[in-house]
Amino acid sequence: MADDALPADLAARVEGLLGSPIEAARRVTRGYTQAERWVVRTTRGDRAFVKAAVNEQTATWLSTERRMYEQLRADVLPRCLGGDGGERPVLLLEDLSDAHWPPPWGPDRVAALTKALADLHLAPVPDGLPSAEAERDRLDGWPRVAADPAPFLALGVVSETWLSRALPTLREASRAAVLEGDAPLHFDVRSDNVAFAGGRTLLVDWNWTCRGNPSMDLACWLPSLHVEGGPPPHEVWTVGPEIPALVAGYFASVAGLPPPFPGSTVRGLQRAQLGAALPWAARALGLPPPD
Repeated sequence: MADDALPADLAARVEGLLGSPIEAARRVTRGYTQAERWVVRTTRGDRAFVKAAVNEQTATWLSTERRMYEQLRADVLPRCLGGDGGERPVLLLEDLSDAHWPPPWGPDRVAALTKALADLHLAPVPDGLPSAEAERDRLDGWPRVAADPAPFLALGVVSETWLSRALPTLREASRAAVLEGDAPLHFDVRSDNVAFAGGRTLLVDWNWTCRGNPSMDLACWLPSLHVEGGPPPHEVWTVGPEIPALVAGYFASVAGLPPPFPGSTVRGLQRAQLGAALPWAARALGLPPPD
């Protein structure tokens, strides 16, 4: 393990939670959040993945995530090793450095994650979990594209003519997507949040978790699966056009915006996912392919 300089105050908190001095630490750069992420090893030989909040937003996310580890009873969660609250929460999870983080994907991995999601959706819903319906305004992006199409059109995904003809159909279908439901949802399923470890299929980063229509987890994942060499969404899952239209609209409304914070690469990821989600929605709605 590389020996990076773990900040002294964070090191003291982690040592207190693990009950042993830290012998080595390595900063983790994978991911799209501003939260600090480290892998540490103690003198006792224990290893842990450390997430530490750096601002108000990441503090809220980590507090939400910690509640899920405390309340959600599902095999898809990694082991939680501890955490503390306060203004800058810290969360300690099992170290999954040796797990397989896709891509690549193979049929066995696709089947394993599909089953893991189905099992998750059968778990009891933790008390106080917000409804996915509360996220509709954030997810339903076609009204924002209609109000200001320039960022979307600048991506070069479609022509202005295609958009003007397709937009009414996309808006209507997206508006009709059902988000309500009684299943616990991860709500941010994509490869960087999926690990395969010793026969277990695990999901990390539970800060968007909510209750709702279980179809949403599959719909969130399938565009990224196709981007990473997997089959197109319609070959994995047969579904009505409403949810594909919603997913495509979300990516259409955000992929052309400035990065959410300096150094963020999430817009490139969203642009790639749009490239898979929009043809999926167009196909489901009987629209011409994006031109």
